[in-house]
Amino acid sequence: MKIAVLGGSFNPFHIGHAMLADRLVDELHYDKVLIVPACNPPHKKLSAQIDAEHRLAMIQAFCESEKRGCFIPESCEIDRGGTSYTCDTLEHLTQKYKDKLEGKLAFVMGDEVAAEFHKWKNPEKVSELADLIITRRYPEINILKETQFHNNPSGSYNGDFKEAFDLNAFKYPCIYLEEPLLPVSSTEIRTRIAENKSFKYLVPGAVYDYILNHKLYLQ
Repeated sequence: MKIAVLGGSFNPFHIGHAMLADRLVDELHYDKVLIVPACNPPHKKLSAQIDAEHRLAMIQAFCESEKRGCFIPESCEIDRGGTSYTCDTLEHLTQKYKDKLEGKLAFVMGDEVAAEFHKWKNPEKVSELADLIITRRYPEINILKETQFHNNPSGSYNGDFKEAFDLNAFKYPCIYLEEPLLPVSSTEIRTRIAENKSFKYLVPGAVYDYILNHKLYLQ
C-alpha cells in the first residue's frame, strides 16, 4: 500500500488541503493519505488557539464525509502532545504501517515550508524515512501585515513566504508539483469568520458545518 502523510496545523482544514489530498490519490496514485494535525508546530505560534481536538475533529468530519476510504485522520501528534516534530511522526507511522506499507511513506509540504526545511529537527532523518513531495503555493495576501489572525514564526524561523524556495538549492531528493495549490489560506478563513463574512465555499461542507455548530473562530 502506498501511503502519503499530509501534515499541518489545519486551522482550519480548507479546500486547498482537500484538493491536495485528492491529487495525491488521483494523480500520484497513493492508496491512503494520512492527514496529521500538529499539536504544537515548532515553527510557528498558532493564531486563534482553539483546542487541538477541534482541529482533529474537523479533519475527521471531512474524512467521514468523503466515503472513499482513502483519507485517514491521524491523531498521533495530538496524542503525543508537546512540540510536533516530523521525524518523530514519520518514525511512528513507519512502524505503525510496517506490515502494509509499500516502500517508504511520502511526506508532503508546501514550498513556503520547504524553504526552511534545513532548520527542522533532523531533516536528514525525515528525508531517509519518507519520499518528499513539495507543492507550489501562492503567497498569502498581505502576509507581511501582522494581525491577530496571522500565525507568528517561532525561534529561528522567518515564517511562511518570507524566505524564498529554491528548488535547485534544495539538497534532498524530492518530487516538485509545479501546479500550485488553490489560493486559499487558513488565515483568510479565520479573518472572514471573525469579521462575519462569507466563507462557506472555502472549506469542505463537513468542516463548514463543524465550524458553525461549534462557533469556532469568532471574536
